Amino acid sequence: MISGTAFAQGASVAFGGLKHDASLPVEITADELNVDQATGSAVFTGNVVAGQGEMRLSAGRVQVQYATENGQVTGRIDKLIATGGVTLVNGGEAAEAQKAVYSVSGADIVMTGDVILTQGANALSGEKLTVDLTSGSGRMEGRVRTIFQTGGN
Repeated sequence: MISGTAFAQGASVAFGGLKHDASLPVEITADELNVDQATGSAVFTGNVVAGQGEMRLSAGRVQVQYATENGQVTGRIDKLIATGGVTLVNGGEAAEAQKAVYSVSGADIVMTGDVILTQGANALSGEKLTVDLTSGSGRMEGRVRTIFQTGGN
């Protein structure tokens, strides 16, 4: 197999497999949960898996921030902040990073720190990946490296 490599400072890429309906319910499993009513957050630790439709986010720690209205915490999730071995899988695409912030209301995910995205046999890496889940479009930034499999002999 022959591969091609491309280097760039920033790259826009189609993330069709990461297109997602952010209005679906979120289910989270973990070894432990700590809730802080005063700040309107919950922290899941240990083998955390957050699922929403076909999308799965796994990490060592996930902090859930709830939306507020008129100074009161609602039961609606605003953001998930994942750290510690973060992996995001949706369809045939997967991304790994040190940290991920999923804005449920904004329907986007920002992954930072040694980001690696695999799409089939192709791989893309950089320091920051921003994905718009509504459109399935994204942008990789920070000394981007891409390896495309050409399928040649």
